[in-house]
Amino acid sequence: MPIIDPNLHIQRLERLVEVCRDLGKSEDVEHLLQKIVNASRELTGSQFCFLFVYEQETDLLKIAAGPLDHRETLSRIRIPIEKSLTGWVYTQSRPTIISNPQKDPRIFRDMERVLRYTTQSLIAVPLIFRGQTIGVLEAINKRDSSQYNEDDLMVLDTLASQAAVATLSTILFEETKNAHSEAQQLDQMKNNFIAIASHELRTPLGLVLGHATFLRELVSDEQQKSQIEIIIRNATRLKSIIEELASVNGFQMGTARAHIKTISINSLIQNIYAQHIESAKLRKISIHTTLLARDLRIEGDEEKLEIALSNLVKNALIFTNPGGNVFITIEPLPGYVQITVADDGIGIPESELTKIFERFYQVQSHLTRRHGGMGLGLSVAKAMIEMHNGQIWAESDESRGSKFFVLLPLTNGPNPNSKVFHN
Repeated sequence: MPIIDPNLHIQRLERLVEVCRDLGKSEDVEHLLQKIVNASRELTGSQFCFLFVYEQETDLLKIAAGPLDHRETLSRIRIPIEKSLTGWVYTQSRPTIISNPQKDPRIFRDMERVLRYTTQSLIAVPLIFRGQTIGVLEAINKRDSSQYNEDDLMVLDTLASQAAVATLSTILFEETKNAHSEAQQLDQMKNNFIAIASHELRTPLGLVLGHATFLRELVSDEQQKSQIEIIIRNATRLKSIIEELASVNGFQMGTARAHIKTISINSLIQNIYAQHIESAKLRKISIHTTLLARDLRIEGDEEKLEIALSNLVKNALIFTNPGGNVFITIEPLPGYVQITVADDGIGIPESELTKIFERFYQVQSHLTRRHGGMGLGLSVAKAMIEMHNGQIWAESDESRGSKFFVLLPLTNGPNPNSKVFHN
């Protein structure tokens, strides 16, 4: 077994986590692909890196990302699939490491002439999406003149999976834009991207978590262990984001289903309190609950309602300063029960109140920047409440805090086939 350099692995894993995070945030695919190429060059210690994609019009491979200072010239280059090494990786869907490329007639020499280099070593991996190869990620010449190894292959293969997701999102958008109106195109692109990201990111994320967990057992230095724990924590957070994306997509496509049971409202609120009390103590925030003297029961999916209310409480804790308070109250109304989550935090600007339940929308605040997030928590809560034929809305005063109201019917139960996210 080769000797593992813990510092190099930590650096590589941190960068891989960063690229994975960027995939979920970036709306500019071209910029994202360039970041993947830059990360590939950095993490493999290469002189050059290129990302090739298949061009259906010419039946050739074109450069989608590469050295920025030669972008215009490289954009005109096309690589034949037959009798080229890049074409071989594309057609065979197999990675390769070439240690002696001077004797390999498949090396495409046009790029050598343009960029004025001689290929000394090369590593290439296919971009594969659901069994279909759509391109190739290629690194050329180690800067320290060494040869590529299996560690470099792992890095490049992980980044290639990110590139495949980003590239396919573009292809799917191009396929839909000619068949629908502009509004429909954008909505379909969002749905396709959510499906791709939530499904396909599980593999590279699993690689990151697996390698980080393995590396944690190898190192003894406490500083290195601390860095690895940061990687694992961030990767675990990414896993949570992916699950939220999957939930959003399920509601959007009308595929979400409810598991119906009789739910005690008091027990529901007590469970929410128990989930957040430790986090509140760490933030030095007090949570107050008011239960009903005479408990009410509704028919619904307890897990989904817990997620919805938990997201509201989590949001309240984020936007409340230390020493503040979060209140969870219940009020019986004719035919309904109203649950209110209130705080005495920084509040929400009136101009943003109408947008906070939109997917990926984040209130502009230093607290948002500090705690991150994808802006999915409130949209998921809205979807799950509407699934139960309920309503959700918010009121806020920038100087006094915010209140979120949830209104649930005592009868009729959820509507598992309801279409949500109409905006």
